[in-house]
Amino acid sequence: MGAARGTRAVQLTDFDASPNLVELFLARADELGRKPFLWAKRDGAWTALSWAEAAECVCIAAESLRGLGLNPGDRVMLVSENRPEWCIADLAIMAAGCVSVPAYTTNTERDHTHILENSGARAVIVSDARLAKPLLPALLKNDTAEHLITFEEFRTPQFGRIDCHPWRKLLTGEAAAARNAVEARIAGIGRDHTACIIYTSGTGGAPRGVIQHHGAILRNVDGAARILANDFGWGDEVFLSFLPLSHAYEHTGGQFLPIGMGAQIYYAEALDKLSSNIEEVRPTIMIVVPRLFEVMRARIIKHIEKQGRMANSLMD
Repeated sequence: MGAARGTRAVQLTDFDASPNLVELFLARADELGRKPFLWAKRDGAWTALSWAEAAECVCIAAESLRGLGLNPGDRVMLVSENRPEWCIADLAIMAAGCVSVPAYTTNTERDHTHILENSGARAVIVSDARLAKPLLPALLKNDTAEHLITFEEFRTPQFGRIDCHPWRKLLTGEAAAARNAVEARIAGIGRDHTACIIYTSGTGGAPRGVIQHHGAILRNVDGAARILANDFGWGDEVFLSFLPLSHAYEHTGGQFLPIGMGAQIYYAEALDKLSSNIEEVRPTIMIVVPRLFEVMRARIIKHIEKQGRMANSLMD
């Protein structure tokens, strides 16, 4: 197994030793410090958030969530495309002692209504106005949600009983005090505590929620990491994330596996830009499904067909 980029080698035994996902993340952040962690393309250029910066954001956001009146075990719904804020919000929810409830960006108003009622979410985080469009009517009909938090600032309707907060305000606070509070809190979170509730997409009926514990996700990460280490080796890995983080597959393999491995995560801009993002990022690991290769093959063939007879002969 290769060496990590921090002060010590990342050990496979770390996954068994970690009591919860937040502790694993904070340990990695302490080891890797100012090394790049989360990447997103902004204004045409890839920009990174370091491990230390991400850890600071997670802890401050966690204390801000507690400041809103959220208590251990409360559900927080998360509706967003893959982006650095998704990872930070997910970890902050858990660091607050709450339960993350990721939802698909393709959900309808009816899907959101069901998830809000079924989970009993007291707060909702949404990325932008586009994704808020089917969510807001569901919130208006819901009687448990008390807070709406937005990554991007946009005009929201007057809910009356629901308070609206821009994400940037949740990231203001005293870093050292927030870290101490989070460490004290997660000392009481064990592997059998609920980390998140993952809902199905709803294509086969009403979305169904599956409770996932910290230990279950850590065990899956441990198994995947051991296969990678034993079969391929393990060095300074780069992940490219594009499958929805609201799905257990990407949530575990595309977020917590790279966290456990001390890897960098790049967030793809969109599916139609995936090929160019792969060329730019040159990831060493991607979490994929067979359909991706079918789509990419179809696009390659279509492009070749446009090139004429000579290109077609090269494919035969």
